[in-house]
Amino acid sequence: MKKSLKPQLNSGKYVFVQLKSISDIEKNEVVCFLKEAKGYSVILKEIYAKENNFSYEHITAWITLKLNSSLDSYGLTSVFSKALADSEISCNVIAGYNHDHIFVNYEKKELAVEILKRLKF
Repeated sequence: MKKSLKPQLNSGKYVFVQLKSISDIEKNEVVCFLKEAKGYSVILKEIYAKENNFSYEHITAWITLKLNSSLDSYGLTSVFSKALADSEISCNVIAGYNHDHIFVNYEKKELAVEILKRLKF
């Protein structure tokens, strides 16, 4: 039996920034960071990024899929990313230990949640 993805829209506006170092940012302000060859990709609340003069291009909403997903499961990302793409909604996905987290254009957040509510996995 397939289960609902149980999408939960988190409050706030979020941005992706690129930093050379993360030593000067408040760790409790970081949603997620990834070390890449050219520095760090960091997800922050927009207000914190503004206050610290970090540059960013897009404002996103953060949706958590409350469906418990395993790190070795397969197919879930393709199911929701295709459904969102079919409605011209891009997504950036972070797979956590227990849940997947999706960042979508802030202006399309409600539509994204409605699409995700209809999906089963």
